[in-house]
Amino acid sequence: MIRALALALQLLTRLPVPSAGSPPQPQELGQSALFFPVVGLLIGALLAGVHFALRGIDPDVLAALLLTIWALITGGLHLDGLADTADAWIGGQGDRDRTLAIMKDPRSGPIAIVVIVLLLLNKWAALQALSPSGTGVALLLAPALGRAVIVLLLLTTPYIRPAGLGAPYAAYLPRRQCGLLLALLAAATVAISGWAGMGVLIVLGLGVFGVRQALIKRLGGVTGDALGAACELAETAALLVLALA
Repeated sequence: MIRALALALQLLTRLPVPSAGSPPQPQELGQSALFFPVVGLLIGALLAGVHFALRGIDPDVLAALLLTIWALITGGLHLDGLADTADAWIGGQGDRDRTLAIMKDPRSGPIAIVVIVLLLLNKWAALQALSPSGTGVALLLAPALGRAVIVLLLLTTPYIRPAGLGAPYAAYLPRRQCGLLLALLAAATVAISGWAGMGVLIVLGLGVFGVRQALIKRLGGVTGDALGAACELAETAALLVLALA
């Protein structure tokens, strides 16, 4: 289990994690997906700690610093997925092969830039609007729920790139344990945030359903970039619902 957690940290963060001598096996990568929400909780705990330590500074500046640290911890991994997906979804013009080809292009077009700016603006506004106590809870929950959405999509949606980064995670996902973990996280969200937490789960559930349907219709399944995009959108939606509530 320690190995699986280390692999999840290596994939999802830029935190210094000691590397084992032997390359990971596909089964080990699949097992590590069980720890994706756990990694999200660790990211959230770090962000909440920074928020607590700097709580006396201007809220606007603090929100910007939190977003900067957030991106540095993750290495912008999911932001990159969102950028590629946004470019491909618009530029693909409804065609599956064209959409997949654009996703593999490392360059970012104007659509990607606009989407990233809008997403970060919404995150910043939500963090700035939350109360000091509410911000800590939101920072703890949002990264965990974002990575839980990745696991949920892997559980319910075919992975369509056989040689893609996410292929072993999808193929060897511990499905039963992941389902139990997602249920536990949902219960914890409601226990911590009450009705606001219930609202977050409803919005994320509807969002995952809509995203999954769109992916199935356009691509026949999910890709690594789409998983990253879903994580970013889920984090933003969670922050906005908690701020509005």
